[in-house]
Amino acid sequence: MHPLAEAAGGDRFHAGGKHWKSQSDPEWQTLAAWVRGETLATASPTPARAVRVLQTNAAGDNIHVIDPATNAIVGLIEDIEVPHGAAIAPDGSRIYITDEALKTLDVVDAAALKVTRRVPLSGLPNNVDVAKDGAYVYVGIRQPPGAVDVIDTASLANVKSIPVKGEIHNVYVTPDGRHVVAGSIAASTLSVIDAATHTLAWTLTLSAGIRPMAFTRNPGGSTKEIVVQLSDFHGIAVVDFAARKEVRRIAHPDPPGQERESQGLQGSPSHGLAITPDGRILWATSKYYDSVFDYSSQSTSC
Repeated sequence: MHPLAEAAGGDRFHAGGKHWKSQSDPEWQTLAAWVRGETLATASPTPARAVRVLQTNAAGDNIHVIDPATNAIVGLIEDIEVPHGAAIAPDGSRIYITDEALKTLDVVDAAALKVTRRVPLSGLPNNVDVAKDGAYVYVGIRQPPGAVDVIDTASLANVKSIPVKGEIHNVYVTPDGRHVVAGSIAASTLSVIDAATHTLAWTLTLSAGIRPMAFTRNPGGSTKEIVVQLSDFHGIAVVDFAARKEVRRIAHPDPPGQERESQGLQGSPSHGLAITPDGRILWATSKYYDSVFDYSSQSTSC
């Protein structure tokens, strides 16, 4: 227990240094099993890491942790006023939350569900994503002129603020980890950043504000398309990643006999996208009809 971070149950001081930030660290778990007397012959198979859903409460100061198997709340992260974006480190040891009130990236120990560090940002943050290897966190800055802040997860320092066109609402790391894609509602612009150099690679301006995005993949794993939801459009637009242009636009169908709900749209009648892990199905929400549409990602047909 001694070399653990204090927030994870370790001592305030340890002469040998602090080696593990969380009891969920795989190396710490291996050593703990050895201390308990387990051997390779007797150890039970390591259980899969628990899947959790994070629900940020932007009108409050907390985040609910939900078990999707039971739909039960299993934890609560507190002391973050106006939380917006949330992302989990690839190894599950940390949760990163954007704090609009303090303009910080709040770092949460995933085992203790406590804030351990607040990293100052260049401006008001919105959404956030993490590099596939966990080395960097990317934060969209939603105030003029717009930027994507780069947080080094080893030092927990804001090492670069990448200027982009327009304040940023959403930011995503592509499935292959090679690019970071940021979207601006105000400027209607996609900004694509090279993740290796943290420089702007290319931009594309569409006809309306950029809302949530998802990504299809080529057989080799590289990015094939960016699927985009747009302001005031009940549907999706598809951008060819290699060609750097919009190639089609698909309106969601109107279900027979249903009336559109026009209240509370906030300029975005379709807001929320996801692609299944196998890449076969695209899910897209509809505020008009309180519904979710599913499309084949291969043909983008409903």
